[in-house]
Amino acid sequence: MIEVSASLPRGPVFLAGETIQCEIYFTNIGSRSENEPDVSSLAWASVQIICQCTVSESRILLPRAQNLSTEDASTTGCDTSFVPTKGERGLTVLSTKPKILFCDLRLHRGESKSFTFQDAIPTDAPPSFRGQAVKYSYKVIIGTQRLENVTKMLRIPFRVMVLYGLNDISVYNESEEYAPSNPFLNNQQKENSVLDIALQVLSTVTARKAPHSYNITNARGRVAKFLLFKQAYKLGEDIVGIFDFSDGTVPCVQYSVTLQSEEQIAEECRRKPSQGTAITSYVKHQEMCLHTLRTNITIPLPLTASPGFITDIVCLRWRLHFEFVTSCDPVEEVEMAKTDDGSTWRGPPTMNVETMVWDMPIKVFPTNPLHASSVTLMKTSSTIRV
Repeated sequence: MIEVSASLPRGPVFLAGETIQCEIYFTNIGSRSENEPDVSSLAWASVQIICQCTVSESRILLPRAQNLSTEDASTTGCDTSFVPTKGERGLTVLSTKPKILFCDLRLHRGESKSFTFQDAIPTDAPPSFRGQAVKYSYKVIIGTQRLENVTKMLRIPFRVMVLYGLNDISVYNESEEYAPSNPFLNNQQKENSVLDIALQVLSTVTARKAPHSYNITNARGRVAKFLLFKQAYKLGEDIVGIFDFSDGTVPCVQYSVTLQSEEQIAEECRRKPSQGTAITSYVKHQEMCLHTLRTNITIPLPLTASPGFITDIVCLRWRLHFEFVTSCDPVEEVEMAKTDDGSTWRGPPTMNVETMVWDMPIKVFPTNPLHASSVTLMKTSSTIRV
């Protein structure tokens, strides 16, 4: 019996355009007590990357040419044929060219042999996403087979984030003609990796520039002033904002800010023309603010969330959803009741209030894959026996 084990040494999160590396080990674990031969062999083994798209049939209508599940397609052949998407649900939207590891591998009892698989994730690949109507999932598929036996497959899931604009990384590499030169140093042209360039781009587009100020008003006057330091964020960052009620003419009793994503299906793929946008809420900040002059909010962006993206089927956007509860009547200043511990104020038993809402779009970009790997629950290794 041969044990096949594989692992992703860097972690399960990658950027589109990066090269994924997988370490694969084949070990003969046969024992003499089981009357197994001293030498076991495998006919072949191959590795490739696939991406499956699963949709909710009640919300999405795909063209008939694309609406063939891999489960139906894989059951038409015999068990000895190699179909990398066998048993997977949904539509295969990405399948890289298989790379053959070996043919006719023979291992003595206790012997082990290792292989390294490397392949670049296409820059135009869709990102990993688990939405209400659409799901994109990636896996490394390792297929192997004994002679005249069924095919066995080992699957390792991983996550892909997409940063648009990295199709041609050569434009980010500085040429020798314009690079600063130092006559006292031996200048060597260094090619930056996709990850290095992506981190530079992310630092530039999400850097704090000029703060954005918003006046929040309704039909009766000014409620508050909101200050946001930037509108572009990386996953894992905190969204920090300041509310200023000092110049407000309409008393604000309570406010809440909710981080939300909008999952919008393309018009040609909607099951119903009137189908709306699916909203998912992540983090909510709520606070009572009557008689408050200034306060702030801090909303973290989860590392496990998906940054904004667009494909042929779905578009994901991010926003901050504000709700303000304002008083319809002026709130009179009431004298504080002094006690030994300080002063207290008791609010009125009833208030005539109304609620106003406001949605502010923000941009959410990927983060360093190593940071995202630190919080993921995906397993980076798997094992089967053939």
